[in-house]
Amino acid sequence: MATNQPRPSNGEFPADPADLLPEDSVLSLDEYLDMHAAIGHRTRYEILYRLVHAGPMSPTELVSRLDVDDSTLHYHLNTLLDVGLVEKRQRTERGQDGLYTYYRATVFGEVVLSQGVDELIRGEQRFEAMYDSDAND
Repeated sequence: MATNQPRPSNGEFPADPADLLPEDSVLSLDEYLDMHAAIGHRTRYEILYRLVHAGPMSPTELVSRLDVDDSTLHYHLNTLLDVGLVEKRQRTERGQDGLYTYYRATVFGEVVLSQGVDELIRGEQRFEAMYDSDAND
């Protein structure tokens, strides 16, 4: 896909894409790719979308907003937890026995969502205009 970014013609890109990361990178290239792969599934994307835009939610709140059963939700939440896009928190609520469990998006989750799929969706009109055959005539 064409972009507005010019590509260097003098070989400035490293042979190994992992070399683009700073020496003291928090994550490896594989970990970044795992994050992007995780939200490639619609249910996981919707979970992350809701946590980023609506804030932390309990599993019960997520089940009520998504068309999934409890076990399916937990499967996808665990995938998001494993790659670091979501974190699980617990706290005690006044008047409640035990702990209240909720999930929230991590900073990585917010960035992957807002700078990834959400940005592509927002840019669809720009892309359409770039590739509209009538506009290029």
